[in-house]
Amino acid sequence: MSLLKTIDTDPSFAPKESGPLPERLISGDPTYKTWAQDDARGETIHTGVWEATPGETRSIKGETFEFCHILSGVVELTPEGGEPVIYKTGDSFVMKPGFVGVWKTIETVRKIYVTVS
Repeated sequence: MSLLKTIDTDPSFAPKESGPLPERLISGDPTYKTWAQDDARGETIHTGVWEATPGETRSIKGETFEFCHILSGVVELTPEGGEPVIYKTGDSFVMKPGFVGVWKTIETVRKIYVTVS
């Protein structure tokens, strides 16, 4: 196993397709594509590329830490009790364990993600 992993931002393999949990959907009909590219430490660390079409959902991180780098698109994140923040192509951010808020995909978004559970 290599200890160096390059994340392919335009993977040629088929993604896993899904959507939001019904209880988290606020508006729209978003669809998700996930190109998982690496798992480490007994599947507690995951990396890959994720894409979502426009829509609005509740984001609940629980015990998960997530780093995101936006490759394309625009999203608005509103932490519970906080002000909305817009992230677009080239931006990076972290959602820490315990984060609860609203994830609104304004323009279809594609991001690199790293999650640690």
